[in-house]
Formats: sequence, C-alpha cells, structure tokens
Amino acid sequence: MPKVIGLTGGIASGKSTVSELLTAHGFKVVDADIASRQAVGKGTKGLTRVKEVFGDEAIDEDGNMNRSYVGEVIFNQPEKRLILNEIVHPIVRDIMEKEKAIYLGQGYNVIMDIPLLFENDLQETVDEVWLVYTSESIQIDRLMERNDLSMEEAKARVYSQISIDKKRRMADHVIDNRDTKLELKQNLEDLLLEEGYIESDTEEAQ
Repeated sequence: MPKVIGLTGGIASGKSTVSELLTAHGFKVVDADIASRQAVGKGTKGLTRVKEVFGDEAIDEDGNMNRSYVGEVIFNQPEKRLILNEIVHPIVRDIMEKEKAIYLGQGYNVIMDIPLLFENDLQETVDEVWLVYTSESIQIDRLMERNDLSMEEAKARVYSQISIDKKRRMADHVIDNRDTKLELKQNLEDLLLEEGYIESDTEEAQ
C-alpha cells in the first residue's frame, strides 16, 4: 500500500536537497512551491483574482505575477497576506490532490513537499511527517549567505515560522542536516532502510 509522506522543515533547512534525494529513490514528489506558482500562473483565474485585490502593479510587463511587489505588500499588510492565502491555498490544494491521486494510482509512495505544513495544520492530510532538521543558528547562517541578508533580516525570516525545535517534537521522523551533504544523504538512507523503503543493498524504493 503506497504511503503519503509530508516532508517539511524550516527555511534553509535543506528540504529541497532531501526532496531530490527521495526522487532518486523512486518516490514521487508533489511540491507545494511549484503548485503555488501554477496557481497564479499567467492567464489563470488565480492571477486575475490577485490583480483584483492588489491592483495592476501586481502584474509585471510579461503578464506574470510581480512577486517582489506582492511580497512587499503582504509583508507590510498582514491582512493582505490572509486575502492572498484565501485566493491561492484552495487552488494549490486542488493541484496537489490531483497530482497525488495520479501517483498513488500508479502505485508510488508520494512525498508532499510542504514548507509550511505545521503552520497550516496539514499534518492530518498525510500518513507521516518527515522533518529536515538543522539548528536555528545554521538556518540563519545559511540564509545570510544564500540570500545575502543581514543577521536581522535572516532572523526575521526564521522567526516568522514555527521554531525548528518545536517542529522536531511534532514530526514522526527527523532527518538531521546539521553537517555535510554526504552525511545528510546517509541519514536519509538510514531512515529509508529502517522504514523498509530500501533494502540493505540500497535498492531504490518501489
């Protein structure tokens, strides 16, 4: 019986890397970030609604959503963030559910890659939750380096989410990513072996 696994983490915890590794082991990944972009893609009803709420400036010259403008608005006006979520979330859920159903119908184990799984209280929609874990200090360091942010800016992004340590206590399984990519790969394979997704000779999950 195929399983539906919710994969989550904190910002800059390394979740995307784990997603790629799981794909290599035969899992099918349904990515919330990709679905979010599709929900407000060029010419979609979602984008039309965004334009109605945020104005013409919400659309760039190519007809796509002006993400920097909308991002700035919702950062400074929390009530607009709620409105955006009301537009986008139902569409995203539909996209992800359809994709999940296709993969399950084909017999695959499915990874629901959802950055804000706990924040949006979605843990009941999956069979298990796997958390990619690193420390807050590492999150901050990685964000500063990756996004060229000040320490204050990086901390603000990290602290806008449920703390990684609280998420650790809420998850069914934890994949440690406090060290090298090689060790992350080994930690993931240890979990897959323990849970029966791969054999000891590292055959791919079916």
